[in-house]
Amino acid sequence: MVGKLQSKTAIITGGAGGIGRATALLFAREGAAVSVVDLSQEAGLEVVREISASGGQAIFERADVTCAADCRLVVERTVKEFGSVDVLFNNAGIIRRASVLEIREEEWDRVMTVNVKSVFLMSREVIPIMAKTGGGSIVNTASGWGLAGGNRAAAYCASKGAVVLLTKAMAIDHGAQKIRVNCICPGDIDTAMLRGEARQLGEEEQRFLADAAKRPLGRVGTPEEIAQAALYLASDASSFVTGTALVVDGGGLAGSG
Repeated sequence: MVGKLQSKTAIITGGAGGIGRATALLFAREGAAVSVVDLSQEAGLEVVREISASGGQAIFERADVTCAADCRLVVERTVKEFGSVDVLFNNAGIIRRASVLEIREEEWDRVMTVNVKSVFLMSREVIPIMAKTGGGSIVNTASGWGLAGGNRAAAYCASKGAVVLLTKAMAIDHGAQKIRVNCICPGDIDTAMLRGEARQLGEEEQRFLADAAKRPLGRVGTPEEIAQAALYLASDASSFVTGTALVVDGGGLAGSG
């Protein structure tokens, strides 16, 4: 069988763990050559080894995606290795659980830089390449909290709301170049980041996860489920979909306005 991303090249930021790792493995199984981008070299190289052991193609690029020069190098090296960039998954992200009265200015700046500026920087490098080669797909990781607010997460909510509207603006600007731009709005997903939230809030981890599971489907999601959503938006299955915020949250926002 031909994979849904056969002969495509994908860049995945935050690709060493959680949603990024699951997506890198899935994209490779679906035929894509994958550039795994992360600050964690050991974990990133492990993802590449796993892909290679299964017969896939992958490289690891250690980069700070808040740095323009690093973003440029990632894209240049990916093109040199694989010839093009067809899919960009802007997935790198962090969270700081705090209200505007609690969060320090440097923490606010870091959340906005990692979660929003990185999308701008990576997209700026990739869009001209996609335009020259006939189009492509950009997928951004937003959040359910980019559509509805949450408690003690002011910077995170602000950043993910920005990702949602940046996604829509880019979709408008680059549709004529056959570049589709969409975002995923996950609910609580069982990752190290989610468990880290419990520590930030000073809550017991299992109780925190149990509270996170209080949604219509009665559980938190898995990284693999978000990877499937990313695959849909990256592939030709979503060829007439752009500017969309795809909510994947087990019904968590179903009762919100």
